[in-house]
Amino acid sequence: MAFAIHEINQNDDLLPNITLGYKIYDNSFDSWTATLNTLFLLFREKGNPLNYNCGKTKKVPAVIGGLTSQNSMQMAHILNIYNIPQVTYGSFEEALSDNIQFPFLYRMTPSKELQYAGIVSLLQYFGWNWVGLIVPDDDNGETFLRTLTPKLYESHICIAWTMLIPRVSVHLPTGLLLQKVRPILSTFRLTEINIVLVHGDKQSLEALSLTLLYFEQFERPPQSRVWVTTAQWDYTSLPTGIKLASESLNGTLSFAVHTNVVPGFQDFLENINPFHSNIHFIPEFWGAVFICSFPMHDLNYYANNCTGQEKLAGLPGSVFEMGMTGHSYSVYNAVYFVAHTLHAFHSLRAQQKGRRDGDKQDPWNIHPWQLHSVLKTLHFNNNAGEEIFLDEKQELAAGFDINNFFIFPNGSFQKVQVGHVDPLALEGKQFTINGSAIVWNQKFHQVPRSTCVESCRPGHSMFVQPGKQVCCYDCEECPEGRISNQMDAAQCEQCPEDHYPNQNKNWCIPKGISYLSYGEPLGALLVSFALILSGNTFVVMGIFLLYRHTPIVKANNWGITCALLSSLLLCFLCSFLFIGWPGKITCLLRQMVFGVIFSVSVTCVLAKTLTVILAFMAAKPGSQMRRWLGNRLALSVIIFPSLIQTAICIVWLATSPPFPESDMHSQSDTITVQCNQGSDFMFYLVLGFMGLLAIISFTVAFFARKLPDSFNEAKLITFSMLVFCSIWVSFVPAYLGTKGKYTVAVEVFSILTSSGGLLGFLFFPKCYIMIFRPELNTREQLVSRRSASNLGVRNASL
Repeated sequence: MAFAIHEINQNDDLLPNITLGYKIYDNSFDSWTATLNTLFLLFREKGNPLNYNCGKTKKVPAVIGGLTSQNSMQMAHILNIYNIPQVTYGSFEEALSDNIQFPFLYRMTPSKELQYAGIVSLLQYFGWNWVGLIVPDDDNGETFLRTLTPKLYESHICIAWTMLIPRVSVHLPTGLLLQKVRPILSTFRLTEINIVLVHGDKQSLEALSLTLLYFEQFERPPQSRVWVTTAQWDYTSLPTGIKLASESLNGTLSFAVHTNVVPGFQDFLENINPFHSNIHFIPEFWGAVFICSFPMHDLNYYANNCTGQEKLAGLPGSVFEMGMTGHSYSVYNAVYFVAHTLHAFHSLRAQQKGRRDGDKQDPWNIHPWQLHSVLKTLHFNNNAGEEIFLDEKQELAAGFDINNFFIFPNGSFQKVQVGHVDPLALEGKQFTINGSAIVWNQKFHQVPRSTCVESCRPGHSMFVQPGKQVCCYDCEECPEGRISNQMDAAQCEQCPEDHYPNQNKNWCIPKGISYLSYGEPLGALLVSFALILSGNTFVVMGIFLLYRHTPIVKANNWGITCALLSSLLLCFLCSFLFIGWPGKITCLLRQMVFGVIFSVSVTCVLAKTLTVILAFMAAKPGSQMRRWLGNRLALSVIIFPSLIQTAICIVWLATSPPFPESDMHSQSDTITVQCNQGSDFMFYLVLGFMGLLAIISFTVAFFARKLPDSFNEAKLITFSMLVFCSIWVSFVPAYLGTKGKYTVAVEVFSILTSSGGLLGFLFFPKCYIMIFRPELNTREQLVSRRSASNLGVRNASL
């Protein structure tokens, strides 16, 4: 304060031709003393009774103080009555932000809410979610605890324990002092919390300082933790005679009111001489820190007298800092704040006087209430180059510094700024910290950890059990389809549809594309199988064409045989619609072509069976079945059911046609490109109708299996249809039980095997006779077998 006044009085541009004076009162951290000193400043110093101002002396334009919130409140209650501006430099209590209750109080300290946000950000940055909390046992500590606790819980930071520090003094009797700090000793002995958050001021936390010093002197090991302190407590400013607990507090992270280097301040300190200073408490301070006496001031505590040649720069930092601390910077700004206000008001008065000729009013006859309009809107730059102004809550629009303390064994320390909280910075840049610049306590070789449980690895998520704090969670593995790629994930995230989790469930991998392609082994095998069967069909066609004039071919109804062989060939070839990339056209054709062609094949078999039965019945003397023989009946049997199947397929295409789709969900690691049937009902209706034809054909052939072998192939038809029906009955559960391309492969396999069964069992025996047993392929052989058969029938009837 003295330095700021000295600068202002030396400045020709600020309050020119005016010498600024001041009075300093010591409130001794006591609100009662603050009240008495405030009243004395306003009235008794001028010789007036309380609440009277009878003399013509100048009124007090503004008051700067106090350091603690309680003192500031007591002063404000008095100063508000007289509308006197009060500028505080160390008060953070939220109640002081109430502009209705304290309308004339202006604070040179940042918002306490900003410090709360900085504390939470600091703990989150290092991943500390299990911390101890120390607050003073008073209203200030209760307010801090009530405000900060919800903010910590919202950020999933838990308080392991809360300790209320009693107010003590080093001058208390040893027994009473130990009794008061015993709960603190017990808590420190029983807990292993690495991170402790400390809130309070120098006086309220004196018990903590004494406790930490006790551990270092009488117990081992010392309380080596990471202490995170708020701006209210400057633990390096210790009462005279108390040593700094260097081992315990080494590596402390401390929030501090923002400060800056003010030119000339260090020179001012180095040139202070206690014999020439007009600051009345300098001799007492000088004698205490340099351990010397001032006989002329009746300060004879030590044997050596002070010479005035002692230098403040030679004192350790725990006794006196040469730099401007955060609180000192606030005092400096408070003095300039008042000075700039007086200057602005004086300039305004001078302008008004110039416009009103003959005005004899003294421009320095200022009423305190006249300054408020200027105080609320004042902006100025201090000598450190920073802009000073107040926000809407009449608080300084500034931030906090985060300092790291490295304490040497001799009690000296090095303070390094490692971060800051700046409300005026861009979004996302308000909290910054340089973790690599931090020197941790000697107990820690790296960034300390402080969690209730071991962190959940990626691939797991946190699960909080009822009755436990949110930080004391269990770890559960992510369910299928979900991943977590960070430590302590609150929940597992769903992978995108086209991705799937890796084995550790900590990363999403793009799904592969799957369809029954020609290039893969399964597709190539089915293609080879279809080509072989198609080739066999061509061979059979060639054999039958070559031997078309032989009796065995003529006995098999040449027209039906050609239709059946042609439909079987198309059955083999339609399997190619199911292999390869499922396009829009192939999806429309594959089931329709399959259904119609297979219906033609089955009806051809049915027509062949009926033709054999009618031929046998027509061979009996006097039979009326001769008129049914011929191609007309066979053609009707083939065409009519096939038209019904075709009509079903046309309805399917008209109402809900198949279409290509990408199935993301059937297989976790694969995107299946497939044909959606459009309507499952229509698909199974096509299969059902084909199955009905197959059952009818099988039934007719089964009842005709004992007819004479020379005339019919009922036994072969019966066995081939049995194989055909067995394949398609087993197809349904196999089709429903497979996924992806294997579903298509099952259908292709069923098409090929069922068609191959018809081809093999119906035609290969005949081909064998025509090629390898031509002696059986004669009319005489067929007639003799026919006569024997008729004779057997007649004997049976007799």
